[in-house]
Order: sequence, then C-alpha cells, then structure tokens
Amino acid sequence: MPHQKKLLLAALGALSALPAWAADSATPSPVTANISIVNNYLYRGISRTAGSPAVQGGVDLAASNGLYVGVWGSNASWLADRGAATGSSLELDVYAGIKNNFFTDFSYDFGVMRYHFPAVYTAGAINADTDEIHGELGYAWLAAKYSYSLGNAFGLASSKGTNYVDVSANYPISNSGVTVGAHYGKQTYKGTAAASLVLAGLDPSYSDYGLSISKDAGGYVLGFAYSKTSTAKGAGYYNVLGRDLGRTAAVFSVRRTF
Repeated sequence: MPHQKKLLLAALGALSALPAWAADSATPSPVTANISIVNNYLYRGISRTAGSPAVQGGVDLAASNGLYVGVWGSNASWLADRGAATGSSLELDVYAGIKNNFFTDFSYDFGVMRYHFPAVYTAGAINADTDEIHGELGYAWLAAKYSYSLGNAFGLASSKGTNYVDVSANYPISNSGVTVGAHYGKQTYKGTAAASLVLAGLDPSYSDYGLSISKDAGGYVLGFAYSKTSTAKGAGYYNVLGRDLGRTAAVFSVRRTF
C-alpha cells in the first residue's frame, strides 16, 4: 500500500477516538470529525479515482461567531492516471471561512480553500495544487455557490479565474431522516492553455448534473447519488487510460460524523 494512503488510513483511525473525548465535555465541542467510504470519488462530476473506491475523512473547528477552519483528505489517483505525477495517491484540502444565518431562513458562507496533491511531477507537468475563494448564499434548502481560482487550477497552466457555479437543493423530509437533493454545476476554465485545448477539441469546461438521496440511520448517513456530465466522450479531455472520468455514475456512500 502506498505510504501516503497508509498515512490517510492512520489519520482516519485516529479520528474514531474523538467521540469519547467529546462525550466527556460538559458543553458541545466546537470540533467535529467525519469519516466516509464511497465506491467512486467524484469531484464536480469527474472521478478522481478512475471509478474506484475511496476512504475519506476530515476534522472541522467552528466558533460560535461563525468562523471555521478544517482539513479533509481522500485517496485520489487522477494525477497518476494522467501520467502527470508519480507517488500521487492523496488529496489533502485545508479551508477556512465564516458562515452564518440571517433573517431566519437565509444563510451565507464565504471562505478560501487550498487543494493539495502531494506528488513527484513528471517533466512539463503543472503542479495541481489549487487555491480557491468562494461565496455561497442560501435560502432554506436552496443554495447557490461561486468558486474562483486564484492561480493555476488543477494542473492547467495560466488558468487564473477558472470558476465553478453550483446550484443545489437539499430537501429534508420531515421526521424521516431522509434528504433528497438535486444539483447543477458549471466548471469554466479560463486562460490561454484552456483556449488551446478548446481549439484542439479537448475542451476542459463542462456542466454536471446530479440527483441524490440520503438516510440518517442512527448516526450513520447512507447515501446514493446519480451524476452526469456534459464532457466529450471518446478522446475528450477527461478520457484517461481508456476511461471516461466524466461518464454517468452511481455513487454509494456511508458517512459517520462525530
């Protein structure tokens, strides 16, 4: 097993000890942790594990005034699959921001996220580490989010300004523990490298669509999601090693939050 994957699994194992610590506190802990297993890690509709399973987990610290920081990790093979890097099997994200409610049913979330992919890059490959800022506004179970890249985005050179628009609905069915959801996203790559790919018939920009349903079963959330994208099939930008990473996918998940 790759060394980085061992580290991720060890970290996830350590997270399981957090509930005991939190249970001894007289007041609710500002620290929460989560662990999940998925049969396919999709990020904005694109598989980062070439259709293989992933183990994921994170830790969040939230203050009463709405400020938050957190870290999240997952195994990911997409850089190695593309031949862009070796020793690449981990994604580690660090984020911070502020979120709160206002006027009862409205909410906002403004923050920054750093996507980090530890790897040894091949000659000519662009480092995939990405910094984004985002803003989200919500009303009841509806939300709209805009994410903006501050520099090169996910290994594409000269792509500052690349952005993602996310519109989603997550409706909880009263007293059932069931939530149904729908999602639309639009990933738009900017810059000269993206324009060159478009001219070559390898447009990296696309839309993704999804439907989901989840059930809270005694602290474990069981989920199912259906995802589809507008990525070009065959020899498109997201066709890697004969696999269409943006193909229609069904994702099953089990998540536990402490």
